[in-house]
Amino acid sequence: MALTREEREQFLAEPHIAALAVTGEEGRAPLTVPIWYQYEPGGDVWILTGLDSRKNQLIGAAGRFTLMVDRVEPTIRYVSVEGPVVETVPATVEKLREISARYLPAEKVEGYVDFSWKNHGEMVVLTMRPERWVSSDLGAV
Repeated sequence: MALTREEREQFLAEPHIAALAVTGEEGRAPLTVPIWYQYEPGGDVWILTGLDSRKNQLIGAAGRFTLMVDRVEPTIRYVSVEGPVVETVPATVEKLREISARYLPAEKVEGYVDFSWKNHGEMVVLTMRPERWVSSDLGAV
């Protein structure tokens, strides 16, 4: 059964690891990789990635991407959202801290942020405006 707008937005707002998909280069399948993301109901979605990453290059060329999140308990549920990139800006340590705090235990955040900021190279924040949604809850099949 499809989720209501409120249900799908609330589910996407939970800290799931997303599968990001973007059109690949000619002759290749779409790139699909796990990624952290940030979202608040009714807003835009943003991700952090390396400036020189294949992911960023493909998203730049396509101008859009898809995120899909799912779970299997207590029911089988998924939400997929696709849309255009509406902003690309250099990452800040504050954005890195925000997204890290969404996924890591509090005591691990500062160590991870310090390591990542020093070792992962230049990063960008890509903001996507949700345009198309697909969602379902299959219940306790």
